[in-house]
Amino acid sequence: MEIVEPDLGRVVAPNPSPLTAEGTNTWLLGTSEVAVIDPGPDDAGHLEAVLAALDGRPVVAILVTHAHLDHSALAPALSVRTGAPVLAFGDARAGWRPVPEAVGGGRGVDWGFRPDRLLRDGEEVGGHGWRLRAWHTPGHMGNHLCLDDGRRLFTGDHAMGFATSLVSPPEGDMGDYVDSLDRLIGLGPRMLLPGHGAMVEHGPERLRALREHRRQREKEIVEALGIGPATVGEIAARLYAGLAVGLLRAAERNVLAHLIDLSRRGVVAPVGALSRVAAFRRV
Repeated sequence: MEIVEPDLGRVVAPNPSPLTAEGTNTWLLGTSEVAVIDPGPDDAGHLEAVLAALDGRPVVAILVTHAHLDHSALAPALSVRTGAPVLAFGDARAGWRPVPEAVGGGRGVDWGFRPDRLLRDGEEVGGHGWRLRAWHTPGHMGNHLCLDDGRRLFTGDHAMGFATSLVSPPEGDMGDYVDSLDRLIGLGPRMLLPGHGAMVEHGPERLRALREHRRQREKEIVEALGIGPATVGEIAARLYAGLAVGLLRAAERNVLAHLIDLSRRGVVAPVGALSRVAAFRRV
């Protein structure tokens, strides 16, 4: 375990990738009574590493920022081993906006995730020496929560330092994502403790940069459609020229999320039925 601050440790799961950095950060908050934030993927070695890091300290809550397998899948096993309840905003489908099945997606969703207790927006949870307020921040996923102690903000996959977040419909929604960024910026100065990668000391700067990135990407997509109707794949190939194939697929999902949001706002429209392969045009 890495000791980040006197009351905060980090155990990194062995699931590195271009989208997860070195792996999922499992955060351990508290010196006597502990909250485990994002237990991580269902990996026996990671479970033992987390238990070793606890060093016999009682766990009073297992907090899950969202129901993607790399964050939530270990929760049931960790709950059995520690006796602690699993807390989250809701199950895997909580907070989703309706979109046609033809948009595809759903990759990596922990469909079986069921928290023991729901955390409402603005609700607090605490233990000896720590207290967190839960903020519902849909965007990366409909049931996404960020957890705030007034100085530090556990941001899951909503805001990371090493990369931008994947927003993939149906579980992801770009309009919600940007709105949630605005909400987090409004909290004021915070250190960001993300689900992947290193902590971000100057949180508001990073949040504003992520918001500006999304605004710029939206502008580029609308400009690309000024040439004429185009599919998600065609737009992504134009905007992300030279990107590795695996990352290009993620970029296409982000482009689709932007197009769905722009369609709702009447800026663009699909040519025919909305789907992941549909062409879009400017209105």
